[in-house]
Amino acid sequence: MELKKAIETSLEKSISGKAYEALLERFAAEGKTSGTQNEDLIYYTKLNAQRSRRIYKTTDLEAELAEVVQSLPTQTWLLLTETWCGDAANSVPIIARLAELNEKIDLRIVFRDENPELMDLFLTKGGRSIPKLIGLDANKKVLFDWGPRPAEAQKLYWDWREEDQRIPYSEFHIVMQKWYTQNQGLAIQQELKEKVEKAS
Repeated sequence: MELKKAIETSLEKSISGKAYEALLERFAAEGKTSGTQNEDLIYYTKLNAQRSRRIYKTTDLEAELAEVVQSLPTQTWLLLTETWCGDAANSVPIIARLAELNEKIDLRIVFRDENPELMDLFLTKGGRSIPKLIGLDANKKVLFDWGPRPAEAQKLYWDWREEDQRIPYSEFHIVMQKWYTQNQGLAIQQELKEKVEKAS
């Protein structure tokens, strides 16, 4: 499927950032998840609801980034994710806060597994890694994309993947979360600032 059609189709199925936040909370309360229903993904969705809530409330937005975002013209930020994704729990709340700074930015969220045509146009080393943020101008032309995680965290992930005797994902998830907690959203904001500045 061509890019323009994939974007249009996904936007038709998209929900707002606030609707996604409410859905995440509801799934956590009801013991559900987006996509395939299994115990692990339901557990991570519940964990992510708590984490997302905390990050949304406590993250300090960088002043220079906030200024850049506030000056942006009309844009749509189309975000591919799933409620069980740990990386998304650390970045989606920050992206949502940024979008709220400018009424010309429309944050729309779609689920990866329901939008394979779009996802397959934004792969990471051939994988459907999420979250993936796609910035669109007023004519729905791609301005930038970001994700699935900051470069330093991505290196941690690839190093883990390439280990001969790697630790289970349940343990690696803790290692990755420690990195996010120590970084306090700075890397995500720095990378997004570079992306939006270059695109504007």
